[in-house]
Amino acid sequence: MRLHIGLDDTDSPEGGCTTYVAALLAERLLEQGAKFLDYPILLRLNPNTPWKTRGNAAVCLRVEVDEGREDDAFRSTLELVERYGQFGCNNTNPGAVFHFGEVPEKVVGFSEKVVRQIVEREEAEELIRDNGMHAFAWKNGRGIIGALAAIGGTLSGDHTYELITYRTPEYCGSPRMVDSDSVRRMNEATRGGTFNNVDERGRPLITPHGPDPVLYGVRGESPETVHKAYGIVEELEPVERWMIYRSNQGTDAHFASKAPISGLKPYNPAIIEGRVSSLPETIPGSHVIFKVRDRSGEADCAAYEPTGGFRNVVRRLIPGDEVRVYGGVRPMNPGLTLNAEKLEVLGLVEKESFRNPRCPECGGGTESMGAGQGLRCKKCGYRGDKLQKMRVVEPRRLKPGTYIPDRDAHRHLTKPLERYGRERAYGGGPMFVPWISAQVV
Repeated sequence: MRLHIGLDDTDSPEGGCTTYVAALLAERLLEQGAKFLDYPILLRLNPNTPWKTRGNAAVCLRVEVDEGREDDAFRSTLELVERYGQFGCNNTNPGAVFHFGEVPEKVVGFSEKVVRQIVEREEAEELIRDNGMHAFAWKNGRGIIGALAAIGGTLSGDHTYELITYRTPEYCGSPRMVDSDSVRRMNEATRGGTFNNVDERGRPLITPHGPDPVLYGVRGESPETVHKAYGIVEELEPVERWMIYRSNQGTDAHFASKAPISGLKPYNPAIIEGRVSSLPETIPGSHVIFKVRDRSGEADCAAYEPTGGFRNVVRRLIPGDEVRVYGGVRPMNPGLTLNAEKLEVLGLVEKESFRNPRCPECGGGTESMGAGQGLRCKKCGYRGDKLQKMRVVEPRRLKPGTYIPDRDAHRHLTKPLERYGRERAYGGGPMFVPWISAQVV
């Protein structure tokens, strides 16, 4: 029997991790004789959701189980969620969904919607009922939205992989111990096959900072490459287990088609296109704000301090430049702001200025005599029709192209520049071995 198990929302800011629960469950399923039909799916959902816990990730395990063993899979799933779910957090509301057979197209569409929009629980419940699925919800039940979305996340288009290693319990909560030089060596050895391993200064980015059980994760274009990276990174503390996931990370999956500015909705990802309508302004906190206008209206766009050098690009915009801005819509008081995650400069206007000419008689500098009174030479006093302001076109320190924030400010779904041109569909086929540490223990 083909079984899809979706999980979401077991973590909290104080600990826990849905991918860790999935790794434990994958081992249980293998022990029960299940055959995996795909890599575990790590689906990043709408990153702007206000009630997300940390990375807003849901997970799906797709397996073939012997008839009569499906109850074992159900029991193992519920037991692990109840054991490792962070139920003490008000914002943690776990959900588990089970589906037999092929994934319905409506569920695939629902998954894409959850990655790109705010979705209500009632829509998930209706799909679950209509397709005869089994769902288990804890607390307010919002977790079934992500769990169902994970089942629909077939990732038939662009996708990436991530190998995640997990810490032993006694180390959780302490600083992660991974040799930084080995991360840089790994980055060089797998260049082109992995991404976002180090920042612009060479500092490692693969280790998270919270109290969760993840030691580090390496993202890349293939399971073979992330496994090679795992063999290069030197851990300075024990690794309890690891697993390779197939994911929508680094694919810009949260962005759909562009929308009019008048149609922006709070907490949704959005793409707007128009012309810059104000000079960028640096506000307290070193954030940079600029306005973009299209035929339907005007929107504030923000490049926040953590985006690093991206703000310098934004500061070079001038009114009239044609841009396409990607980001998340944040409600402000008043109105809405688009938090910029990517900027495409489509066209540049000339940047002009007007300067006083040199005196035609003595070559001295000239000055204004007052509003509407013309110019005169500061040296010899010459004044006349020959003294006119000169129009000067200044060179732009900006070129048309795509710009994104510094790597340490990338969201999980942000597509790095090095991934452009590497997008590809998923063709299935045999899974790389080993894709889970249980296969080599």
